[in-house]
Amino acid sequence: MKAVTAESLCKSYGNIHAVKTVSFEVQRGELFGIIGADGAGKTTLFRLLVTLLLPTSGTASVGGYDIVKHFSQIRKRIGYMPGRFSLYQDLSVEENLQIFASVFGTTFKENYHLIKDIYQYLEPYKKRRAGKLSGGMKQKLALCCALIHKPTVLFLDEPTTGVDPVSRKEFWEMLKRLKDQGISTLVSTPYMDEAGMCDRIAFMQNGQFLKIDTPANIISGFNKTLWAVRGDKMSQLLSDLRKIPGVKSCFAFGDTHHVTVDTNILSENGLIKALSSQGHLEVEVAVIEAGIEDCFMDISNRSSLQ
Repeated sequence: MKAVTAESLCKSYGNIHAVKTVSFEVQRGELFGIIGADGAGKTTLFRLLVTLLLPTSGTASVGGYDIVKHFSQIRKRIGYMPGRFSLYQDLSVEENLQIFASVFGTTFKENYHLIKDIYQYLEPYKKRRAGKLSGGMKQKLALCCALIHKPTVLFLDEPTTGVDPVSRKEFWEMLKRLKDQGISTLVSTPYMDEAGMCDRIAFMQNGQFLKIDTPANIISGFNKTLWAVRGDKMSQLLSDLRKIPGVKSCFAFGDTHHVTVDTNILSENGLIKALSSQGHLEVEVAVIEAGIEDCFMDISNRSSLQ
């Protein structure tokens, strides 16, 4: 039995299609990432799967239970961590955990082993009000509350947004350890660097899945020549690069621009000469390997042209 299945799942608000014909499966114990920018439809998809919204059309099941017909059974078996911190901010860390455990007919003590690795970070602050915790500690508390009743499927909607880099790293290490407990995890994120930590990822844009595969397979499928280009006037350089014959695409990546090119038309020296003739100085061009973000931009660009 699959942890999650969806078949042509859609959610519309009048003429606005938030989720459009999404179909996919998540295996038991899998860490499945949904990668996309804000507004891609990730949160709406999660709200459908956790039975907070009714689909316009299509079907989906979680743990073998239909999201419309068996919503009450699903809610007993899942953990859900929404993007916005939604715990009781005036209650302490341990009071929040006790409440969430009691809602599901269990106790903090009974299921302590499920959250032990995470709770060790929180224990020194167990008497502190949740609203007074740092961003990273709030996310750890929210994850503990989502796990306290031993769910079989965990839904995490952008859990590391606004969290410092150290807490982000710790959080993903926790998610990897949850696999050892047999928990299936669906996590959405706008951060491309987090995609490589998932077993499989789905690129989402405009309510649709563009591609589903392992991070390694997605990167190996990038078959274009990719250059990193930098110069003295980076803003103008981006605009000028896009006008040069042989340049297929160009996007800003940190302190360089990543450029895909047709090498039958344009060479590295040819690009440097073309940019120098336009007044760009200190131009550097280097052949690089594609990353997840390069693949996402390439797939998104091809999708928008269809």
